[in-house]
Amino acid sequence: MKPLLVGIAGASCSGKTELALGLARYLGQEALGFELDHYYADRSHLAEPERSQFNFDHPQALDKKLLVRHVANLKLGQTIEQPRYSFMTHSRQQHKKTVAPRPVILVEGLFSLYWRDLRDLLDLKVYVDTPDEECFARRLRRDVEERGRTRESIEEQYAKTVRPMAKAYVRPSQEHADLKVSGCLPIEASVQTVLAAILELLREKAP
Repeated sequence: MKPLLVGIAGASCSGKTELALGLARYLGQEALGFELDHYYADRSHLAEPERSQFNFDHPQALDKKLLVRHVANLKLGQTIEQPRYSFMTHSRQQHKKTVAPRPVILVEGLFSLYWRDLRDLLDLKVYVDTPDEECFARRLRRDVEERGRTRESIEEQYAKTVRPMAKAYVRPSQEHADLKVSGCLPIEASVQTVLAAILELLREKAP
């Protein structure tokens, strides 16, 4: 049986990664987490501060061609050599990770539902719907506590790129979703909703 591909999209700090992790806990070894973040284009040829100030919230920031090819390969049951991206250096690491397909592949990231050729590979398309004000509050808390950034720098970046890019590219992609879940409800509720849909699709695909 070919892998079941589940796309999970949503704005920055909407809860999409938490949803993917919750599903992976239930599915165990049956699930593979596939993060779009590893497909950001290499910026090592750029000098600072240009490298770190790049607009990472635009679809063109990712290596879409390689991303789609790797997802297609996994769906065919083929192993891939996945790039690894460092947000510390804003460049690809020298080593790659060998990734083999599993029965359920969770394709998670800002643009999981944006590109048509990626959407066409997905068996289930999920959008995590979270209001902008909640996304900003979470991002502010995360970046201050975990990344040592100042409130001013976070607000500036959010207003300059994060919010407008979400409005232009990420939030409109929810129209392609088969299933929408709230990013404000307790995560377990959303996990159970999506998990039920996955299990139903697996039953339908079973020989």
